[in-house]
Amino acid sequence: MVSTPTRPPAQKQAGKPRPGSSASPVRPPAAAGTRLRAAYRKFWSALEGTGTSRNGSTYYLILGSTLALTAIGIMMVLSASSVESIAAGKSPYGDALKQGMFAAIGIFTMFVLSRINVVWLKRLAWPAIIAAVVLLGLVQLVGAEVNGNKNWIDLGGITFQPSEASKLALALWMATVLARKGKLLSRWQHVAVPAVPMAIIIVGLVLVGNDLGTAMIIMMVTAAALFFAGAPLYLFGIAGLAAAAGTALMAVTSSNRMCRITSWWTGQSCADGIDANYQATNGLYGLASGGWFGVGLGQSRQKYSWIPEAHNDFIFAIIGEELGLVGTVVVLILFAILGTAIYRVVVAQEDMFHRVLAGTIMVWLLGQATVNMSVVTGLMPVIGVPLPFISYGGSALLMSLCAIGVVLSLAREQMAPAIRPKRMLKFNAKPARKNADRKKTARKRT
Repeated sequence: MVSTPTRPPAQKQAGKPRPGSSASPVRPPAAAGTRLRAAYRKFWSALEGTGTSRNGSTYYLILGSTLALTAIGIMMVLSASSVESIAAGKSPYGDALKQGMFAAIGIFTMFVLSRINVVWLKRLAWPAIIAAVVLLGLVQLVGAEVNGNKNWIDLGGITFQPSEASKLALALWMATVLARKGKLLSRWQHVAVPAVPMAIIIVGLVLVGNDLGTAMIIMMVTAAALFFAGAPLYLFGIAGLAAAAGTALMAVTSSNRMCRITSWWTGQSCADGIDANYQATNGLYGLASGGWFGVGLGQSRQKYSWIPEAHNDFIFAIIGEELGLVGTVVVLILFAILGTAIYRVVVAQEDMFHRVLAGTIMVWLLGQATVNMSVVTGLMPVIGVPLPFISYGGSALLMSLCAIGVVLSLAREQMAPAIRPKRMLKFNAKPARKNADRKKTARKRT
């Protein structure tokens, strides 16, 4: 009696080609992703080093890209503002010199913050958030209104924008509060209180000044802090729906905002004949006329009052016109390097306070840059959000550089001790306690 051979089990046969078949084995879908992650980790291990041999490349990538973006910003502010300054009877170098002054102050502050222990900042969290709320309240009482927005306080001839400082204050305060909550963040009550009410207060005060763009960035900062703290993901869905409903309500109740949205969507003027997309349209003309290499530094035509206040929110269009596609790509690459390097700092943090603070700053700067460039390229309706480090504005530049100083302080701790820059202030009670114990022992002996 001849027995017929039985088929081997399917689980043993899976993934193996039949004899004589030329078909290659099917790899699991995760194999490509695994190889990509392995290559990514290998690249950063070779660049940064590992363990005690970390060479601090992340620190210098953050520092170098920040300084490069700031230098580009001062150069482009000079180019974009000189024409309108001359037309107004002012010095063509006035705005650039003012921007350079704030850049010098900001770089010095960044250097100081990069050399201190971030734990010191925990002590400043509550005073900073209280000061931010008070200043935002004062803006509505004694603040100056510019182009329909009431966001500035005049301090002896120098205008200051408290809403920019509130971004860093909120990031620091939320990192401090959420780190204290710790494991309690699995419950929505501890996620919501007191973080969400404080964020609502700040957003509400900014919206009273009619600045929807800054309010959106502050909401982004709040969401980023909660995300990096490990808040349940379903809460973000609820918050997103609420934010979308609130944004739609504010847009519908404002004829100016509705005009901007409809003009952006349809490309036509509003019912009253006002072209709300005049600035955005000429910004696209500037990008288109720049070509690959631009018309030359200082040779922009759109800055001749075709783009109102071209050195502010639409400075990216002037970069594209004068430096071409190459110039805009350079700016994008610098922001990509900055974001990737800060991300490396975030993933290396084990302490929740450090992780939330660095992650929130990363989302703040990159998110704001994305919104600004999306507006200039026509992907979003016009929203008054400056391009970090590049757009004209002393308050925004100063706060952005201070935020980078905080991240540099965290990146410095990841460097090898032999090459790590020294701290300016040490937050360590152990040496003091040892000295006190030695004095007590000496007294007992005597």
